Amino acid sequence: MKRSKAFWIYLAIAIVVYAVVQVMFMNGMLDIYYQNMLITICINVILAVSLHIVIGITGQFSIGHAGFMAVGAYISAICTMKLGLPFIVGIILAGIVAAIAGLLVGVPSLRLRGDYLAICTLGFAEIIRIVFLNVEYVGGAAGMVVNHATTWTYAFVTVVITIMVISNFTNSRHGRSCLAVREDEIAADAMGINITYYKVVAFVIGSLFAGVAGALYAHNFYIIQPTAFNFLKSFEILIYVVLGGLGSLSGSIIAAIFLTAVSQYLQAFPETRMIIYSIVLILVMLYRPSGLMGTKELKDVFKVKKRGGSEA
Repeated sequence: MKRSKAFWIYLAIAIVVYAVVQVMFMNGMLDIYYQNMLITICINVILAVSLHIVIGITGQFSIGHAGFMAVGAYISAICTMKLGLPFIVGIILAGIVAAIAGLLVGVPSLRLRGDYLAICTLGFAEIIRIVFLNVEYVGGAAGMVVNHATTWTYAFVTVVITIMVISNFTNSRHGRSCLAVREDEIAADAMGINITYYKVVAFVIGSLFAGVAGALYAHNFYIIQPTAFNFLKSFEILIYVVLGGLGSLSGSIIAAIFLTAVSQYLQAFPETRMIIYSIVLILVMLYRPSGLMGTKELKDVFKVKKRGGSEA
């Protein structure tokens, strides 16, 4: 009952946020710059949340998320530019193909742990990038021209769906099994939890939404290039999750919004942009080594404040 009530509250908040922003666009209070920034924030939130389920919930150190994003970006671009399919179909197929790629990578590699898994996933991402770099059908190194189809509505609806799916999965029996795997694989195995199965499930779900984010990314610009999906992009997504707090969905969302906004506003200072960006990260990690939210969620913070206020 409580979970159902929380669902409707979050949905109502999402509708209000969407309506307010949409009205501001229609009245000219927000121009194309802010529209592009909000779309970029939505894309990065999807990427952060999709990696959160792999690292924060299941505890698997993956640094190849940009590879699944690249798969989604190019599959959706092929669907719309080469096959003439609607954008929504391209998004769906991008997620499906990225999930299949996650399954193909996850089954053999998720038997590994720690650094070995990280190297394996990074290798996959580089293989994908090099493949697209050498395939002339998608433009090769020159890139592929893509029509602009990503809108604020597409981006916002997708990010809401992503958050709801990941949140419901985390709170389900399967999510608790993934948390058990994260805390202690040996104990989870002793309790009868199929460790490899839940690792692969989390990996596939994360890959699916990374592919969806890639589709939105591809159609937000007029050209996509393999260089946009290098290992630095994977580390950027990883930073969102670590900075927000491993195990905190709210933290991943907040960190993605915060760092995207900082990066956008620092574009006017190209010489010092990365220096300031790095200083911000260092300061946060020095004073909040567990991340902005640690393992807590926003609802936990509000409960503590409410309890403290009632006691006072």
